[in-house]
Amino acid sequence: MTYKESFIQFMVECGVLTFGEFTLKSGRKAPYFINCGNYKTGAQLAKLGEYYAECIHANNIPVETLFGPAYKGIPLAVSTVVALSNKFGIDVNYCFDRKEAKDHGEGGMFVGKTLTDDEKVVIIDDVMTSGKALRESMPKLKGAANVDVTGMVITVDRMERGTGEKSAVQEVKEEFGVTVYPIVTMEDIIDAIRNDIVPGKEYLDKMLAYREEYGVK
Repeated sequence: MTYKESFIQFMVECGVLTFGEFTLKSGRKAPYFINCGNYKTGAQLAKLGEYYAECIHANNIPVETLFGPAYKGIPLAVSTVVALSNKFGIDVNYCFDRKEAKDHGEGGMFVGKTLTDDEKVVIIDDVMTSGKALRESMPKLKGAANVDVTGMVITVDRMERGTGEKSAVQEVKEEFGVTVYPIVTMEDIIDAIRNDIVPGKEYLDKMLAYREEYGVK
């Protein structure tokens, strides 16, 4: 079993990936839903970090520092930096931002590694719906130093059109030149159902229809 297939199983086991009929924020009726808030235990978070680390390692993404956007990205960056060290012997830094700059103590906008020019930074987040996390993170990172953002890692690429004809992943690549690396894509999930990696065959036709109506290549 590939790490992608294992991750899809993991999402289902954690109740993060569910199938049924869901009304999304966009108003679309989707046959599946992803709720990353259902990762709740230390064991789950440790395993999740391993999958992020697998994605970074498999794609050979150059990295010196992992950045987790507040708030959801903070535990993701921490678990991933630990997994990179434990599983692959890759010791990198991490940092995260504050919602508001601190004006006492050490002060500043960031906690963790102090960023420097040309530092290779990878942003860690859960799912990308509109690209908001990246759009908010880029000016903060560039305001701290002229860093080299070598990629962004997310759990799932829904491969779905936003307001235009492109997906959020495609839009941020075009706007910022940043490649987004998903651990899995919607097509991976469809294949996992088709190949009995996870249950849900009764939703396969609806998944394919949804992909046909809203998907991008």
